[in-house]
Amino acid sequence: MAHRSKSTLFLIEQLIVVAVFALCAVACVSIMVAAYLNANDSHSLSHALLKAESGAEVFKATGGDAYAIADMLGGDVDFVWDSGSDYTVVTVHYDSQWQVNESPGKNGTDSSYVLTIIFDTPEQTASEFNLVTGQLYITKDGGELVRIPLAARS
Repeated sequence: MAHRSKSTLFLIEQLIVVAVFALCAVACVSIMVAAYLNANDSHSLSHALLKAESGAEVFKATGGDAYAIADMLGGDVDFVWDSGSDYTVVTVHYDSQWQVNESPGKNGTDSSYVLTIIFDTPEQTASEFNLVTGQLYITKDGGELVRIPLAARS
């Protein structure tokens, strides 16, 4: 009987050790997953800031010319009628690698990131200073990553 109780005690100790190691492994894996997700979010935000900065510089360099902006960034110009005002909108679609996606939705390709420049209407702009103003947004799956107010002399 004494021999049996020693082996039973040894097995219980081994089970406790395995359980502790399993808990430590779960904690380490969850920390690694959280670090991986934070790194991906940081990477996306860094690229979004670079694209937003580039878009703002193009806006300023072109004097707010929507067609020149769309041409330089690889996007499209649209006109949106909303609440009695006509807004000019430049949209640039990017894939998950931040490459311009010129035909989103076609051939099974979707845009992971979207740069949108919405021009203010002339009533919202100080026209006596020949300013063109607007807002630049970068979104990922509908969620806003970056927003920058824009202004340039036309």
